[in-house]
Amino acid sequence: MGEVTRTDVLIVGAGPVGLFAVFELGLLDLKCHLVDILDRPGGQCAELYPEKPIYDIPAYPTISAQGLVDRLLEQIEPFEPQFTFNRMISALERQEDGSFRVTTDEGEIFEAKVVVIAAGGGSFQPKRPPIPGIEEYEDRSVHYAVRRMEDFRDEDLLIVGGGDSALDWTLNLQPIARSLTLVHRRSQFRAAPDSVNKMMALKDQEKVDFQVGQIKALSGTGGQLESATIKGVDRDVEIACTRLLPFFGLTMKLGPISEWGLNLHENLIPVDTEKFETSEPGIFAIGDINHYPGKLKLILSGFHEAALMAQAAKRIVHPDERVVFQYTTSSTSLQKKLGVAGR
Repeated sequence: MGEVTRTDVLIVGAGPVGLFAVFELGLLDLKCHLVDILDRPGGQCAELYPEKPIYDIPAYPTISAQGLVDRLLEQIEPFEPQFTFNRMISALERQEDGSFRVTTDEGEIFEAKVVVIAAGGGSFQPKRPPIPGIEEYEDRSVHYAVRRMEDFRDEDLLIVGGGDSALDWTLNLQPIARSLTLVHRRSQFRAAPDSVNKMMALKDQEKVDFQVGQIKALSGTGGQLESATIKGVDRDVEIACTRLLPFFGLTMKLGPISEWGLNLHENLIPVDTEKFETSEPGIFAIGDINHYPGKLKLILSGFHEAALMAQAAKRIVHPDERVVFQYTTSSTSLQKKLGVAGR
């Protein structure tokens, strides 16, 4: 048997909601260890759109996805969370004392009294569009995420899709691109109406070209795109492009979590709305991976869920201790934990 790492709470997923859970649990003196399949903290925010602006985080009129992750990491520094990256949880079993033994796909073993699933939609990967030969252009001139906006400066961009990601990146990349064409299979969009209106305004100003249709073929050499053929309503159109950003959504997979004996609802984990506990006592689910009536898949909803989950986790880890609700603005003990007492 390998070395066992013991912690109060094991958090599966190090995205924004998992990171904020560390803060709420830390205020209650609970130590956390986070395990994530990615190679760094931040979840989808860091992996898929680090420079994308977010507008619905309280007190931040706008903040980049990576900026939000950075602020969360700064916020939880006083609690010294531990991280294990590039790992997937492969097995979970309950011990005789009610705690959990969790094993990763590389054989690391963790023991914790509470497990919190904050894995977003599970493991995820962008959907590849059905375009012949697209594989030879991937990672060179076809990209499924924008990690650095500067990589697209002075390029001829072709963006495909009709959802929020396609419209958001059309608006954000247009100022730095040499040219930008948006292609969607129909003239109606699934994106926020304000984003659609802004894109149409850019189209009217001839700063963005919008085509109704679908990509039929790609042309280029050595992995470098030169043009794409669009199958339009009446005829085919060839568009010069050096970069292609297809936004066809993500394929979400729960992976081994689906084998933990939890009740599932359409690949999501049902929870109560008092503690956000799953059908297994001591296992909680917060963020996009959970399901309950009225659920909104927003980061701020996950923050709320983390706060209530922490109160319940405290009672499990330290059942003999009274849980006293305190405000960080007025509690000297909480301010000492945060290192801000006396300021």
